[in-house]
Amino acid sequence: MNKVLADAPIFDRLSVLGDTTRSRILLLLERHELTVSELTAILQLPQSTVSRHLKVLAEDGWVTYRSEGTSRHYRIGAPLEEPARSLWRIVREEVAERGPAEEDAERARSVVAERLQRSREFFASSAGRWDELRRELFGGRSDVLPLYGLLDPSWTVGDLGCGTGELAAGLAPYVLRVVGVDHSEEMLEAARNRLVGADNVELRRGELERLPVEGGELDLAVLLLVLHYVADPPGVLAEARRGLRPGGRLVLVDMRSHDRSEYREEMGHLWQGFARDQLGAWLEEAGLAGYRRRPIPPDPGAQGPPLFVATAARAES
Repeated sequence: MNKVLADAPIFDRLSVLGDTTRSRILLLLERHELTVSELTAILQLPQSTVSRHLKVLAEDGWVTYRSEGTSRHYRIGAPLEEPARSLWRIVREEVAERGPAEEDAERARSVVAERLQRSREFFASSAGRWDELRRELFGGRSDVLPLYGLLDPSWTVGDLGCGTGELAAGLAPYVLRVVGVDHSEEMLEAARNRLVGADNVELRRGELERLPVEGGELDLAVLLLVLHYVADPPGVLAEARRGLRPGGRLVLVDMRSHDRSEYREEMGHLWQGFARDQLGAWLEEAGLAGYRRRPIPPDPGAQGPPLFVATAARAES
């Protein structure tokens, strides 16, 4: 309940609403959220006058505001409690039928339309460099970050081949627990440094072919650009299946088949990507069903082979 309104005597409330300008302001703020400058343009009154009336309305609990930078965006206080709601209903009917209120409403529509037009003009002028602007403001992963909202907050997620912990750091705020596994102590040390303060991430040293996880411990297992480094992909997929609970899912991102054999020498790759049917057969052999695979659109700045994302699940029983 709005305590200011609840405690105010009825005659004090009448005194606040008895001013025509304040009633016009309330009528506008019931329909739109507006700044002082917008109200000034709509009411065609000096800014000092509008600010003075807003101060009275705010002190009496009729309006509230939110701050954005140096601007305040005002709206009618909600919810209005009785008898304030009944009093405003009576006053509103009187004010709304008068000429100034109709003119206010028309000017308000123009102000709001102008606000929308400014936004549209910005997007129209920025379309050519919008991606660059968004990266400058929000970083290079802003298109992927909303997908974290699909994660169940009760899940335990296995980041299998976690490397320096970049993915684990991204997952940690959205799930109950992340288990990161890697065979390289140097990688795990880098992950520990990155994940300082992430109390729900546990890093374990071990081989993907013999995962240091309990059977059924994971709700989701992720193999992100890892499978092409292992000698026995079918064995790794079977281990991932063992670590998943019934109904748990595997997400796998890796390279599509390619002919860049130099990666074997330069980067230690053991596999030159994976063909769709080859991976499907391995997943079926591992006991993972519902195989789906989709190509990932290439990043314009990427120099490596194109990627794919594949999903499969352990049967419910």
